[in-house]
Amino acid sequence: MGLGIPDALNEGANSVDTGATHHLNQITQILPENEGKKPLRLGLIIGIGNDPDTAMAKIHELGLPTCQVYIEEFHAELAGRLRQALDKYQIEPTSLVVGGPGKEEWDFYRGPLTIGIVPRETRTNRMAHIKKASDLARQCGIAAVQTHCGFIPENPNDPLYGETVAAMRDLAGYCKRNGQNFRYETGQETPITLVRAIRDVGLENQGVNFDLANLILYGKANPVDAMEILGPHVQGIHAKDGIWPTNPKELGQEVPIGQGRVDFPRVIAQLKKLNYRGAVTIEREISGPQQTQDVLEAKKFLENLIG
Repeated sequence: MGLGIPDALNEGANSVDTGATHHLNQITQILPENEGKKPLRLGLIIGIGNDPDTAMAKIHELGLPTCQVYIEEFHAELAGRLRQALDKYQIEPTSLVVGGPGKEEWDFYRGPLTIGIVPRETRTNRMAHIKKASDLARQCGIAAVQTHCGFIPENPNDPLYGETVAAMRDLAGYCKRNGQNFRYETGQETPITLVRAIRDVGLENQGVNFDLANLILYGKANPVDAMEILGPHVQGIHAKDGIWPTNPKELGQEVPIGQGRVDFPRVIAQLKKLNYRGAVTIEREISGPQQTQDVLEAKKFLENLIG
C-alpha cells in the first residue's frame, strides 16, 4: 500500500534478535503460518469494503491462493462474513492491512503530516483503529496486522522519533497479546531508519512488508540493496513496480510490473537465497478493467520467475 487501495480489486528500547546483523544466507526465520506451504505463493492485496464474499470470489477467479485483506471500517458482523468467505473460496489471508482513520495524503509535503501514527494529531485515534483491526484479525485467524507507520524521523534524537517508537511498541505489544505479528510497510522511511525503530521497539513479533515499488516511489532506496538491510525482518512482499520521482513535491509513478525500475529477477533470486517462505502479494493501485488485466499479467510474469 502506498497511494491507497482501490475498492474495485479491491518493554524498553532493547535490541531485537542478533539475526538482524547477519547476512543474506542467514536470515529470515520460517514463521509457523508458512510451515508446509509452498514458498513464494502469489496473492493480491484487496479491499473488501462490506462485501468480503465478492472480494474473495475475485481472488479465486484470478487463480491466486493468498491475499492481504484491506479493511477501512470494522463492523460487528464483518469478521464472521470474512471468515466464511475465506473458507468458501479456500483463500489464505496472509495479513490484515489497515490505514486511517482520516485523510492520508501520499506525497512529500502533506504526507509527513497525515500518514500513519507519526502525526501527533491523529495518533491516538489511529492506534485505536489498528487495535480494532488486530481484534478482528484474531477472530478471523489472520496471523499478522500490517500498516504504514508514516515518515519515521531519520534523526533518532528527534522527539517525534521517540514518540513514534513508543506507539509502535504499544501496537506491537497489543498484536503480540493477540498472537499476531505486527508488520511495517516500507515506503516513507529509509530502510536503516525502519531497522533502527524495530530494534528500539525491542519486541520479537515485528516484521516488514517489503513493498518493492514504494522504496523507489519515495526515493528512499533501491529494493535490491534494501533487501540486505531489511532482509532479517521481511515477512511479506508487495510485488509492485514504479519509477523514481523527478518532481520533488510528488512521489514517483507506479507502473505495471516489469515496466519500472524494480529488478524482479534479482529480487526473486534474493528471496530464494533468504529461504523466504511467505507470500508474494501483487498490488496494482488503479481501478477498473485495466487493473484486472495488469494483475493477470503480473501473475504470469512472477510465475515465470518463481518457477
